[in-house]
Amino acid sequence: MLSLASVSAGYGSFQALFGVSLEVPKGEAGGVIGPNGAGKTTLMRVISGLIPMQEGVMTMDGRPVGGLPAHRMVEQGIAHVPEGRRLFPRLTVEENLRIGAFIPQARARFADQLDWVYTLFPRLKDRREQAAGTMSGGEQQMCAIGRALMSKPKVLLMDEPSAGLAPLVVQQVFDLVRRIREEGLTVLIVEQNVQQVLDVVDRAYLLEVGSIKLSGSAAELKNNSFIRQSYIGL
Repeated sequence: MLSLASVSAGYGSFQALFGVSLEVPKGEAGGVIGPNGAGKTTLMRVISGLIPMQEGVMTMDGRPVGGLPAHRMVEQGIAHVPEGRRLFPRLTVEENLRIGAFIPQARARFADQLDWVYTLFPRLKDRREQAAGTMSGGEQQMCAIGRALMSKPKVLLMDEPSAGLAPLVVQQVFDLVRRIREEGLTVLIVEQNVQQVLDVVDRAYLLEVGSIKLSGSAAELKNNSFIRQSYIGL
């Protein structure tokens, strides 16, 4: 489904990613873990077209998509839930969701997608006329995820979905990830909460200083002594 091969990227003269390769097969969930400053958010921005690749190849369903701008990435079926949610705080919940359906093929099925998002997130339906910026952090995260789902993506990118949330809300967010996967979506999650993310993904990659240091099934990384000592605290 989504494949990166030897992808390098950065900001001006600063290089943040060095030859990153990873794959997320159709219907699976992948996780990227690692410390602050490792390049995880840069990786997500490269995949969603917000930052251009300097080198490497990225394909979606076998078709090259590297170098396409962000709006074209959405048309290819890639939707991004950014770190910090990035909602329009003065717009209502439903207006934020409508923005997620801006591409022509999504506008054509807006009503069906809206019903689906409200089925996944009943609380959003209750607050559909409320300004998004007045909701709790957990509700705003639901709205950000719902907005991404409005384009009916094939791949959902989630950048630090648990950041700044209370432990109970974090559990609810990861439960939602499981539900989204049951709908057949392919998911790639960047997350510092290593224990939680390894419980919901099929495979994972450890990104440190812009390079993949370890990769394998979630079970393999969960049982890896370095991961356990450095990131899980066991």
